[in-house]
Amino acid sequence: MTTPLSRRQILRRATGVTAGAVLGTQLLASPALAQPEGPEPEQLREAVRKAQERNKRVLSGISSSNGWQMERAADARGHIYTRPVPGLPLDGVQLRMGEAEIVLLHVVRRFHYDVEELRRGDVIGWRHPSTLRKGLAESNQASGTGVQIRPGFYPSGLRGGFFPEQLSRIRDILAESAEVVRWGGDDKHPDEALFYINVPPGDSRLRRLASAIVGWNWTPGMGAGSGSI
Repeated sequence: MTTPLSRRQILRRATGVTAGAVLGTQLLASPALAQPEGPEPEQLREAVRKAQERNKRVLSGISSSNGWQMERAADARGHIYTRPVPGLPLDGVQLRMGEAEIVLLHVVRRFHYDVEELRRGDVIGWRHPSTLRKGLAESNQASGTGVQIRPGFYPSGLRGGFFPEQLSRIRDILAESAEVVRWGGDDKHPDEALFYINVPPGDSRLRRLASAIVGWNWTPGMGAGSGSI
């Protein structure tokens, strides 16, 4: 059973990368600081400077193929953090916190239970933008909105890595996502290991699917591995 993040945790992580904006906009726009009577406090200037430097290190300013901003680092006060995959013998997967994380972890768990059993090291989430081809769907990994499952078994550019029954199960997973998730095996340049968010930031379909998955996870007999969805 996946334990979803609390609203407070999601908001705290999701806003970490905008610390510069939080400090520079909210603080400077507050009534107490909008029109300071003297020089700007040194502590505030230092905090803003550090936040801006951190954002520069993390944010790339470039979108992945699905419209989400790629980041240069994970676990660095950005939007992308290492997340556990409850119930599976996997290392943590680096994903964009919030709705994208909820959906992609569900895909990974369904793959494990319905397609092929996974082992440690089989799932790769975030990758540095410099290691990816930006014109391909693999760029979505750099924004934390894509995962590769057993990429060594299903090399990029090749088709035919799955048996018919496995393909049928993958189609079930995709149908359940209502086009929010896309499989790289369907792309012009195939990548059968790749699953990624197929909608832009703020799309209501992603929000609805993530909410549904949370509900399944908290309902006995539902969720990945239950055989009921």
